[in-house]
Amino acid sequence: MAFYPQERLALFIDGPNLYNAARGLNFDIDYRRLLQLFQSKGRLIRAFYYTALAEEQDYSPIRPLVDWLDYNGFTMVTKPMKEFTDATGRRRFRGSMDIELAVDMMDLADKLDHVVLFSGDGDFCRLVEAVQRRGVRVTVVSTIRSQPPMASDDLRRQADMFVDLFDLAAHISRPGGRDGAVGQSGGQPNTLPPSDVPPA
Repeated sequence: MAFYPQERLALFIDGPNLYNAARGLNFDIDYRRLLQLFQSKGRLIRAFYYTALAEEQDYSPIRPLVDWLDYNGFTMVTKPMKEFTDATGRRRFRGSMDIELAVDMMDLADKLDHVVLFSGDGDFCRLVEAVQRRGVRVTVVSTIRSQPPMASDDLRRQADMFVDLFDLAAHISRPGGRDGAVGQSGGQPNTLPPSDVPPA
C-alpha cells in the first residue's frame, strides 16, 4: 500500500499480540526502528501501545519496555490485569485492551488519513469497518507465516491492506537479537517499500 508524505498517520499497537507474532517469527522488535520506519512514511500523529500490567507483582518483565516506550515517542495505554481462578483451580490473569484501543481509534479517526493496526485479532473487524466508513484507510500488520498464523482471515479481508510482519522484520528487528526469520522470505516484500531508515 502506498504511504503518502502528507498523510496523517497513527499506529495502534496491540502489545501482547505483536509480541506473540514477532516471537512466532523468531525475532525481537526494535521499537525505535519501528517508529522511525513509520515516521518516514507520512506525518505520524500518534503511536499508541496497549498492554495490561500485573500491578501486584514486585517486578514485571514488561515494565522496562513500557517505561522506555513512554519516554521515546509512544503513547502508552495500560491498565492492571484482572486475576481469576480457572475451572481447574489455577490462578490466571486477564487483561484485554480491545475497548481502549477501539475508543482511541474512533476518537482520532476524523483527524487521520491512515491507521496502522498492529494486531491479527478478528474482534477488530467491526472497528476497522467503522473507521473505513469515516474515510480512513486501514493497514493491518500481523503474520500468517507463524505456526499457527496470528492474523484472522476476516480481519485481513476487511483491511485496505495487510502487511505481513515477516516482511518488515529486516527493517524493525533488533540488531543482535533473534533473527531466524529475517531474510528468509525467498523474495521481495510486496507490501511496504524498503525503508531508508538507518539502523538504530
